[in-house]
Amino acid sequence: MKLNLNLKKKFQRFCLVLVCLLVLIFQSDITNLKALTMDTYQDEIVIEELRLKVPGDLKAAWLNAEKEIWEPWLSSQDGFLGRQLFWNKEKEEALILLNWKSKKLWKGIPMSEVNVVQQKFEDNVKAALNVRENPFELIYEGELDKQR
Repeated sequence: MKLNLNLKKKFQRFCLVLVCLLVLIFQSDITNLKALTMDTYQDEIVIEELRLKVPGDLKAAWLNAEKEIWEPWLSSQDGFLGRQLFWNKEKEEALILLNWKSKKLWKGIPMSEVNVVQQKFEDNVKAALNVRENPFELIYEGELDKQR
């Protein structure tokens, strides 16, 4: 009876250790999965995601500046496939999704060139609204990779 009880305790401890190890293994896999870099997707379609604060009363000025400044420049970029503009009325936020042929082509655009276009965009908005600061705050920028 005592031997049976000892064996039962040892088996319970073994199971507990096994469960803990499994949890640790799967948890570390999840962390690695979340931390995978996008560098492995250099030659696949990537979507640039931008979120901006766009108050409802300034929505028309935002759309106009997007059309006049960003649209022509983006259309001239190698690897640019198109974009979609969305606006959330409740949050007063804009979502811009830009489709690129590859991350390599997208990231190959010099930031100095992007900054020049951004400055033109901001100048256009400030002039249209007669304000000193760009009212469209960048909330988030990121990227999405297309799933198969």
